[in-house]
Amino acid sequence: METIKNLIFDYGGVIIDLDYNRTKIQFKKLGVENLDAHFTQIKQTRLFDDLDTGRISNTDFHAQLNQLLNTKLSDKEIDFAWNAMLIGIKQQKFEVLKELKKQYRTFLLSNTNAIHLKSISDYLIKSHRKENLTEYFDETYYSCEIGLRKPGPEIFLKVLNDNNLNPSETLFIDDSLQHIEGAKKVGLKTFHYNPSIHSLGEIILIT
Repeated sequence: METIKNLIFDYGGVIIDLDYNRTKIQFKKLGVENLDAHFTQIKQTRLFDDLDTGRISNTDFHAQLNQLLNTKLSDKEIDFAWNAMLIGIKQQKFEVLKELKKQYRTFLLSNTNAIHLKSISDYLIKSHRKENLTEYFDETYYSCEIGLRKPGPEIFLKVLNDNNLNPSETLFIDDSLQHIEGAKKVGLKTFHYNPSIHSLGEIILIT
C-alpha cells in the first residue's frame, strides 16, 4: 500500500459522539412512534436528504416533518429532539487531531445540516471555547453547504479534486459502512471506525 499522506474524517460518530437512539426517544416522548420508518443511521427518506444537502430551509423542514409524521410539533420541540443525538467531543480527540495535522493533510467531510451545525457551534463555544474546528483541518466540507452528501461519489471527488489529492494516498475514516463503500468506489483507502471499539488515536497506528 502506498504511504498515506492525507486523512479525511467523518464528523458525527468519529469526532463528535452520537447516539441516534436519544433522538428516537425524544421524538417518542412527543408522540412519534415510527421515526425509524423515516430516519436511521443507515437510511433516511428524501426529506432528510434535502435537509442535509441544503435544498430546503429549516422552516420548510419543520413544516414538512410535521406533515410526514402527522404531528403539530413546534420548531423548538423538533430541534431539541433532532439535536438530542449529538453528545459531544472528548478533549482527547482534539489532542489527537492536533498531532495528526502535524503529520498529514487533514480534512473534515460530513453529512450534516444547518440545525445540527448551529447546535454543534454553540456546544463548541460553551464547552471548549472554540468557534469551529478549522484549526485542525486543511479544509472542512459540510453536505448542507456544498449540496452533496455521502455515499455519492461526487462528494468524495470534490474533496480529492479541490485539494489535488491522490486517492491511493488518502485514508477516509467513517463509522457508516455505506459511506465506506462509496469511498472505495473512487479509489480511497478506508477505515471503518466503530466508536464502541476504536479510539481516534488508533489512526496513528494504521497509517
